[in-house]
Amino acid sequence: MTDITLASAKSEKAPNPVLTALRRNRLSWVGVGLLLLIVLAAAFAPMIAPYDPLKQNIIHRLSGPSAQFWLGTDSFGRDVLSRLLYGARISLAIGFLSVMIAMVVGSALGILAGYIGGLFDQIVMGLVDVMLSFPTLLLGLMVAAMLGASFENLIIAIAITETAPFARVARGPTIAVKRRDFIDAGKSLGFTPVRIMGVHILPNILSDIVVVASLWMASAIRTEASLAFIGLGVAPPTATWGGMIREGFENILSAWWLVVFPSFAILLTVLALNLLGDALRDAIDPKTRNER
Repeated sequence: MTDITLASAKSEKAPNPVLTALRRNRLSWVGVGLLLLIVLAAAFAPMIAPYDPLKQNIIHRLSGPSAQFWLGTDSFGRDVLSRLLYGARISLAIGFLSVMIAMVVGSALGILAGYIGGLFDQIVMGLVDVMLSFPTLLLGLMVAAMLGASFENLIIAIAITETAPFARVARGPTIAVKRRDFIDAGKSLGFTPVRIMGVHILPNILSDIVVVASLWMASAIRTEASLAFIGLGVAPPTATWGGMIREGFENILSAWWLVVFPSFAILLTVLALNLLGDALRDAIDPKTRNER
C-alpha cells in the first residue's frame, strides 16, 4: 500500500510536460504572447479599429503613416490599420477552420489505414503520396480555381491540401499502438474496431496530431495569403492580408506601407505559430525533452 501511495503521490506531482517545455524554451513564450495578442486584436477589432475598414476617403488617398492614420491609407483612402485588424479575423478563421477539417479527415483516414492495413492501407497511402507530391500552394491553387473564390471554398481548398500530412502522421503511430497488449486485450473482450480506434488509439496519438496542427495552421495562413495575392482569395472589398498586399503591390514604390505592414502581420503570425509548435513538439518528444 505504501508503494502504491508513493507512486500515486509522485504521479500527482508530475509536472505538466507542456508547461515544462515552455519554461525551458523561452522563445516559446514569445510565440504564445504574439499569438494571444493577434487573437485578441482580431476578436476586438470592432472596438479597436479607429475607422470603418470599408469606408473610402479619396481626400486622404495614399496618405503615409501619420498621427491621424497610424499605418497610412490605401489607394481608396481606407485606413490600413483598421483593415489589418479586420483582416486578422479572416486569416485566423480560414487557418483554424481549414486545419480543423484537415485534422479530422486526415487523422481518420490515417487511423483507418494503419488499423485495417492490407490493400486499404496501400490505396489510402498511395493517394496520400500523390497529394504530397504536389506543392501545397500549387494544389491549393488548382482546387481554388475549380471551386471559385469565396470564403467557404478557400477553406475547403486549403483543407484538401493539408489532409495528406495528417493522414501520414496518424498512420505511423497507429500501427505501433495497435500492436500493444492492451489493444489485444480489448479485442479479446469484444470491443468493436470503432471503439478501439476512437477510445484506445486516438488518445495515444493525439499529441502528435496537435503538434502538426499548430505547425500547419501557419502554412494555412501563408497559403491563404498567397491565393489572395493572385486573386483567388476572399473577394474585395473584404479586408484580407493577402488581398491588401495584392492591392498595395501596384503602388509599392510610392506607398511602401501598403505591402510592408500586411506582410509583417503575416510574418508575426507564422512566427508565433511556429514557436508554439516547437514548444509542443519538445513537450511530447522524449529525446528532445531529455536533451534540454
